[in-house]
Amino acid sequence: MKKEVKTNLVEKKRKRIVKFETIYQAKPVEKVPIQDPTILAIAQLAKKYNFELYLVGGTVRDFFLKRERYDVDFTVVGDSIEFSKIVSEHFKTKIITFPRFFTSMVPIGNRNFEFVGTRKEVYIPSSRKPIVSTGTLEDDLRRRDFTINAMAVSLNEPDFGKLIDLFDGFKDLQNKIIRTPLDPKVTYEDDPLRMLRAIRFASQLNFTIEQESLDTISEMRHRIEIVSQERITDELLKILESQKPSIGFSLLYTTGLLELIFPELNAMAGVETREENGISYAHKDVFTHSLKVLDKIAEISNNLWLRFSALIHDIGKPKTKRFVSGIGWTFYGHEEIGAKMVPDIFRKLKLPFEKIEYVERLVRLHQRPMALVDEGVTDSAIRRLAAYAGDALEDLFLLCRSDITTNNPNLSKKYLNNYQKVWNKVLEVQEKDKLRQFQSPIRGEEIMETFGLSPSPEVGIIKTAIEEAILEGIIPNEPEPARNFMNERIELWKNLLQSVNIRDIKRDKDLIKKIFVYSTLKEAQAK
Repeated sequence: MKKEVKTNLVEKKRKRIVKFETIYQAKPVEKVPIQDPTILAIAQLAKKYNFELYLVGGTVRDFFLKRERYDVDFTVVGDSIEFSKIVSEHFKTKIITFPRFFTSMVPIGNRNFEFVGTRKEVYIPSSRKPIVSTGTLEDDLRRRDFTINAMAVSLNEPDFGKLIDLFDGFKDLQNKIIRTPLDPKVTYEDDPLRMLRAIRFASQLNFTIEQESLDTISEMRHRIEIVSQERITDELLKILESQKPSIGFSLLYTTGLLELIFPELNAMAGVETREENGISYAHKDVFTHSLKVLDKIAEISNNLWLRFSALIHDIGKPKTKRFVSGIGWTFYGHEEIGAKMVPDIFRKLKLPFEKIEYVERLVRLHQRPMALVDEGVTDSAIRRLAAYAGDALEDLFLLCRSDITTNNPNLSKKYLNNYQKVWNKVLEVQEKDKLRQFQSPIRGEEIMETFGLSPSPEVGIIKTAIEEAILEGIIPNEPEPARNFMNERIELWKNLLQSVNIRDIKRDKDLIKKIFVYSTLKEAQAK
């Protein structure tokens, strides 16, 4: 009995090998012209030192897509690290090795050349880090995420340049399909990050995810919870950088992944309707609107953080949504609530903290230019907007214009004209006041010396009061008038600092303006 079982296993293995060889031979011979001098030189080294070498993965995919690519991926049958040492010595450069994964990287010029030994991978359910062992070329291609990334090109004689395509990756490229080479349950179970990668490739390449591969993402979406935040965020940012980011974010939403990895964004989706006195009130789908704004920004700017700001500019709306009888749905104060959410979002997604202030500004101010149209475009209002927006002023107006997503051409034209009216006023006031170089003419050190203060929020409050006086047009943006304005109020401001709650007002510029500027005008003048 045991002998029979053993014979069956041997027969199955023999049939699999025959099938593999048949697939190899059955594929139409398609030569890929290799003209890159560095790749050709590395192929000669492989021939000289008797290594079997293949171009593989994204390098092959991007060759067919005619996408520019700087990094090059190789698969080596044999000791990849030993071969990469030969390459690094030949090109007189360094080598970075990862022996556990049979991987090494050799930088040559401004490109990275990665060498991976053909390998098999076994995963345990609680981790996406594989247990790696030596394998065949077939094993190496089977372990890859998608068919379009599972093609190889031989760099060996006598079949130099031959395409090896076991899973119809070339056909999927032609048909613009994202498909897993194995059962998608196996592919995603092994490495759940591949679910995000499928969506990212669909967004970057404008491809369609094959139905079973897509449905399985929804079924297995909770597996994403074992993936590190850094890897998740990296994929999100790559989606954001794609030509039409809405493709990726729409897929994240429909598969249920968005709810797990960015719940604040997911909460923006949906439309709520309420009936009152025979009238149906509904608000727009904020998520869909935000994706339209994002795509419009993506058409005109590659600025990643402007795109991120467009994506989350209405992030405060779910928390501020209210139904007002006779009026309908309102989102009063959503821009301020949204701005206050930005630091927590950055911390959670592990985004670079130095970008928080820029995104915060755009979210907080994205309604302000339109409000100026309603309130009247005064010089002082323009000064304040320009000062608050700072270097982000032009980006703010790009965001505001992109925020017009109405299908009514007359309304769209009206809104654009209004923004242009405000922008023209900005240019006029900037030219007159030199606001582009605006900064407080009184530095913190002088304030500390004048008031006998150490570095503290009180210094910031006085500095803000001086800036507000300039923005209101009370004093010119010059050191001497600003210094006089401050010196006239030394005792007044010292008393006020003792009487107010510093923590409550230190970030509230409007309150500082009322208490430290306008409330002191008459008293200071009387002196």
